[in-house]
Amino acid sequence: MNAAVPPAPEGLTSQDFPVHWPVLTRWADNDMFGHLNNAVYYQLFDTAINGWIAANAPDVDPVGMPELGVVAESGCRFLGELAFPDRLAVGLAVTRLGRSSVTYRLAVFRAPDKEADPAPPAALGHWVHVYVDRNTRRPVPIPDGIRALLATAQV
Repeated sequence: MNAAVPPAPEGLTSQDFPVHWPVLTRWADNDMFGHLNNAVYYQLFDTAINGWIAANAPDVDPVGMPELGVVAESGCRFLGELAFPDRLAVGLAVTRLGRSSVTYRLAVFRAPDKEADPAPPAALGHWVHVYVDRNTRRPVPIPDGIRALLATAQV
């Protein structure tokens, strides 16, 4: 096992993620083998995290605020194939909330027919954002509005 990829609990389903961010696949997401290209999963993770924060922390201005959330680490474990035109959901959970960093557990699922139906992940990922000062690039505390939101997804 790669030490950089944290172990995931066995038997995770969509119900283990407090946030579900719906996403659609695009024709261009498929690679020559007929499934989603591996780089697409990272785009889905990035979109879900930033979309969730933007939609739920309206006082946060990612372009103008003095703090930036930069990706310090990421990883993905592929468990099953997905392809266009699958409807997907990205599950998001906060597994560690530090002073200046947050660690997410992420998963990509086929969107279930009913929200209550547990879906197995097709991919599991992790993502670490470190908040830094826009000018100095030195770590700073996570902004209060973002921290409050992140706390709602802690597991």
